[in-house]
Amino acid sequence: MILPIVQYGDTVLRKKCATVPAVTPELEQLAVDMVETMNDAEGVGLAAPQIGRAIQMAIVDVSHDPECISYLRVNGEEADLSSISPLIFINPTLELHGAKEAENEGCLSIEEVRAKVRRPTEVKATLPQLDGSVLIVESDGLLARAIQHEVDHLNGVLFTDRVSPAAKMGVRRHLAKLVNRR
Repeated sequence: MILPIVQYGDTVLRKKCATVPAVTPELEQLAVDMVETMNDAEGVGLAAPQIGRAIQMAIVDVSHDPECISYLRVNGEEADLSSISPLIFINPTLELHGAKEAENEGCLSIEEVRAKVRRPTEVKATLPQLDGSVLIVESDGLLARAIQHEVDHLNGVLFTDRVSPAAKMGVRRHLAKLVNRR
């Protein structure tokens, strides 16, 4: 089922999300619905607060572009994007590595706004799965950026919070228009 995506200005987007204590059939169905919602919106990630749920669950899928990364290790082994996609996880922890690079980002909850965001180029993410297993994902490129972006959502942080001070002026105008449209 395609769920409505919460838009900028909704307070759930600013909440630090609660950890997921247990996987239930309802949570498993929510994951299925989130994947369908993300695909329908043509996104590469979606976090639970974006569909109004303040819990630490997110999905990422960049498998449409296998060239968007230069490496992927899962639990210490070389892996292919298709083997983990879509990547559905709860209660993540991240270790960030590498120099910071600025790349354009957008968000399904902030329509029509894109801005350059500086993020570390590599991530080592510990990602508990719904089946109780844990994946340790090490990567770079769009996968690393998307994981960081979605985990930010779980902490009430939006990509617009991470733009340079100079870019904030232009972004603020767009955000004010979005709030006024609601």
